[in-house]
Amino acid sequence: MKIEKTLSNILDINIIQISNNVFCSKFLFDLNIETKLIPNTYYDYPFLIIDNFLTKEECSLINKDLKDSSDYEKAKLKTLENYPDSQLDEEIRKTNIYKIKKSYLNIYNQRFKENQAKIENYFNLCLTMASKLQALEYLQGSFYSIHSDDSSMIFNEDELIGFKAVAKNRKLSTVLFTTTYDKKIKNDESFNGGELLFNFLYDKKGENISIKPKAGQMLIFPSNPIFCHEVKKVNDGRRISLVQWHDAILN
Repeated sequence: MKIEKTLSNILDINIIQISNNVFCSKFLFDLNIETKLIPNTYYDYPFLIIDNFLTKEECSLINKDLKDSSDYEKAKLKTLENYPDSQLDEEIRKTNIYKIKKSYLNIYNQRFKENQAKIENYFNLCLTMASKLQALEYLQGSFYSIHSDDSSMIFNEDELIGFKAVAKNRKLSTVLFTTTYDKKIKNDESFNGGELLFNFLYDKKGENISIKPKAGQMLIFPSNPIFCHEVKKVNDGRRISLVQWHDAILN
């Protein structure tokens, strides 16, 4: 969908406002999407960013541990055609998945408990179960094409015509970054490229919402198709994130 980068066009009938500063492609609301969780529309943003979820020192320790580890596998995909099985397709996703040491997992779980009330209040829900925490590594040339965390995309030839929920237990997605976006790579704890881009969300200038994180930040957003996203190709450096999906009781 072509968007002119002007506020007047943002207010066009093809776009609807879902928070003070964010607009969404209207065609998504015309589809029969099973899951449409959106936070309070009076918030500035429909997602939450928590700074300093981990300290820089803790991030550095995790990054070093993963760099020294050989215990990883290439990320596989679950699609509507092969669900619940997974398959490798590096034309869609090129990512390495590592296991997290128990000591770091304990730190993560403690910090999550400290922030859980804030997250639940923001999204007006009660968190229940969560998936196993994954550590994702994106090296130079790595990426993840557009996708929804709880649904498969349905196409008619090249046209997106709908979504099929395949992971209804995913209500919220959390992404904790342990390396920092930087235009100039300073060390192996920074990267450029690799932005997390929300494909159907726009700011007041008509530009896609794009997250350029710093180490220690956690990004939380609903897992449904409104928040379809991609990880842009990493140009240089090392992009590390700890990812988890959460079930919840909606209020």
